[in-house]
Amino acid sequence: MSNKKTNIRDLSLEQMQDAFVEKGEKAFRAKQVHDWVWRKSAKSFDEMTNLSLPFREWLNNSFALHLLSATDIQKSNDGTIKTAIKLHDNNVVESVLIPTPKRMTACISSQVGCSLTCAFCATGKMDRVRN
Repeated sequence: MSNKKTNIRDLSLEQMQDAFVEKGEKAFRAKQVHDWVWRKSAKSFDEMTNLSLPFREWLNNSFALHLLSATDIQKSNDGTIKTAIKLHDNNVVESVLIPTPKRMTACISSQVGCSLTCAFCATGKMDRVRN
C-alpha cells in the first residue's frame, strides 16, 4: 500500500475481504469490520473490540476511518435547519431540512461545491471541487 491510507468506507465488503485475506486474516473479518463501520458507526478502529489488537493496529496503519463533524447549525423561524458538515480534509458540505405543512424536505450535499446555486445554501455558492 502507498503512504496515503485508503478510506475504509471506499471499499466494498468483497474488497475488504480480499485485502484482509491477502494480509493473512480470515475472510469473516471483513464482515466484522463492515458491521463496525456501517451499522455500529465506529469512530475508530480501536473501538472494534472483537478484533485482535494486532489486527486493529494493522487497520490503523493501513486504512483511514474519516469522520464528519457538524461545525455550524442554524435554525430559522420557519423551522428550516441548515447544518455545515466539515469533512476530514477541512472542506465543508451542507445539509438543509426544510419543513412544509405536509412533509420535511432534506437537501444533503454530496459534493464539495455544487452547480445548483440554491440561494439558501453556501455549498451552491462554491465552485464544485469534488464528490
